[in-house]
Amino acid sequence: MRWLLLGALLALLVTIPGVLPLAASVIASLVTKPLFVAFVLGAVARPHLTRRWAR
Repeated sequence: MRWLLLGALLALLVTIPGVLPLAASVIASLVTKPLFVAFVLGAVARPHLTRRWAR
């Protein structure tokens, strides 16, 4: 499934040249928001914390 999504994204970037600057600007605007970055880091770390501390 991951490879299908990656292939679809690459196909979109190849067929529509204007998508790359748009995607870059969206990602740059999201990275500058500290609350969003903290939420993403917490969502990524949560599965690792629950496995380690669960008894």
